[in-house]
Amino acid sequence: MPHATQHADATGYACAAEGVAPSRRADAREADVSRRADASENGDAAGHGDDACPVELDSALRGGPFHVALRAAIAARGLPLQRVQHHLTRHGVKVGVTSLSYWQQGARRPQRPESLRAVRALEEILRLPAESLLRLLAESAESASARYARVKDSGVLGRLLAELDQSPDGGLEALGHQERVRIGARRELSGREEQHIVRARRDGVDRFVAVHHGDPGCVPERMTVHALENCRTGRVRRHHDTGVLVAELLFDTRLRAGDTCLFRYAVEDGTADLTREYARLFDTVGGQYALQVRFDPSALPARCHRFAQPSPAGPRAGRRDLPLSQRHHAVHLVEPRVRPGVVGIGWDWP
Repeated sequence: MPHATQHADATGYACAAEGVAPSRRADAREADVSRRADASENGDAAGHGDDACPVELDSALRGGPFHVALRAAIAARGLPLQRVQHHLTRHGVKVGVTSLSYWQQGARRPQRPESLRAVRALEEILRLPAESLLRLLAESAESASARYARVKDSGVLGRLLAELDQSPDGGLEALGHQERVRIGARRELSGREEQHIVRARRDGVDRFVAVHHGDPGCVPERMTVHALENCRTGRVRRHHDTGVLVAELLFDTRLRAGDTCLFRYAVEDGTADLTREYARLFDTVGGQYALQVRFDPSALPARCHRFAQPSPAGPRAGRRDLPLSQRHHAVHLVEPRVRPGVVGIGWDWP
């Protein structure tokens, strides 16, 4: 919507046996793999692998994305991909080992009807809750900006803003906006800090309402808002099902038309799992926008890139690789003047 999932195979099980001659370990390993795989197919006690990495698997099934959960489930069951393919064949589904490898690496996604049949069969073969992988597959297809738009269209955001007596534009014009996003050691959205420069469009404006969209699986009740400079925290509203938090930032004085205000606040999140992008949706023309994403040194991405969209449902364009700074482990983008649409930074995990 983040954790490092280690890929384990049957070697770790076979080599743990003491007193087995090296020349016989391979045979013992293969026999053990076959025995456990067949028993897993029949749903009996051979699923010793169920407890092999319960924390990683449980976390992956809750927060995804799909390829991480699939990789964790295969590792937890101790099944090589050839055995997974064999079980799929017994379920009447033909999928190549190469495709399975791509699926668990995130290089490709199951999309064709036959592939979706395979995903449903994998849930049974790997002894996972029904629809668990299919749900993650559907969620991974939805970008962050699309989730924001869906929440907005649902009316949830409008109701939360109405509770705070907030007009759509808040009576403020954006002159400058800097955003610093932190990605934690579990590859999660740990938090973000924002600095705004705004100008009042009318007399009497005395607040700004911040909106935070958590990743899938987040817990808004555990998020916190901190007023850092030239403001103080007012009322806070949360919506659990959509992962949305809105909070008042109250200015020290009421602004007159044309007055400017510079203020800064932060949102602490860290309640969801793995995240792969951060996007900002703009409804109107505004001033300069700068976005920085900083990664925990223990969880660095393989690649980073920027992207833009004319709308949440529109095609992505303007993709450009972003170099990760070696010292600060961060990437950034700058938009001199924002226009309606989406701009963001995405990354691939190794």
